[in-house]
Amino acid sequence: MIIEKSRKEIKEPFGDKVFNAVNYVFLAFFFLIVAYPLLYVLSASFSDSNAVVSGKVWFLPIGFNIEAYKTIFSEDSIMTGYMNSFIYTIFGTIVNLILTTLTAYPLSRKKLFGGKVFTWIFMFTMFFSGGLIPQYILVRNLGLLNTRYAIILLGGISIYNMIVMRSFMTSSIPEDLYEAASLDGCSDIGILFRIVLPLSKPIIAVMVLYYAVGHWNDFFTPLIYTSNPDLKSLQLVLREILIQNKMETHMGTQSMASVINRMGMYELLRYAVIVVASVPVLCIYPFVQKHFVKGVMIGSIKG
Repeated sequence: MIIEKSRKEIKEPFGDKVFNAVNYVFLAFFFLIVAYPLLYVLSASFSDSNAVVSGKVWFLPIGFNIEAYKTIFSEDSIMTGYMNSFIYTIFGTIVNLILTTLTAYPLSRKKLFGGKVFTWIFMFTMFFSGGLIPQYILVRNLGLLNTRYAIILLGGISIYNMIVMRSFMTSSIPEDLYEAASLDGCSDIGILFRIVLPLSKPIIAVMVLYYAVGHWNDFFTPLIYTSNPDLKSLQLVLREILIQNKMETHMGTQSMASVINRMGMYELLRYAVIVVASVPVLCIYPFVQKHFVKGVMIGSIKG
């Protein structure tokens, strides 16, 4: 009872109260800075085109309108783009995780002969590469042009992400655990699957998010290596919808009212395209959020 009473009598210092108040105000202000553009884009995509063009939309939609979304989803290619982007994202992320893990694990082991040399060789590729033209020639000679393999396999591993995962394994998994597993007769493969991977769930979740977002937003790779409409990603399909609408705005002799309506629809499409392309990525984050901060903080420590 005396202990509980003493705890109740302990008051928070005035300096701590001021610090917490200032901290909350700063975080709230920072949240508004980050959240407002997202809310504005969402509101503008559902607003009347005249309100958007005239700059009347600030916070909530004005004149609820879904014409932009009707225009986007009326295109037959939009579902094909969604399907292709999901394929590229899922299989590309799987390839990335396999290659990143198989590279980071041996480099994290102190007993690897020449480990520092291999690490510097990998890091060299972060600063120097053959360039776009040699890479295009290589893809063409391998017969991967206009195939899904070109998009899935190119960029199979990010050296930066590999170094982050290696640092996580080095700093989070003690060497004594490896030695104990080896004494029990566990092979390196067994250590990887039975010890390393179960203990590396936070950094794996971070890698999934990084790689998946990268594949989903990838615009340049499908643009360069595919010309088949059936292989276009969602980003390319949405780009073509915007270009087509913009060209129709400037084509032929149209009345001023028609031109204004077209310009308004083009503005709505710009915002609706952002929403359509961003929703799937936003749906992924809640599933990895609990591991995200831990994995980034621990993986950022130099190993």
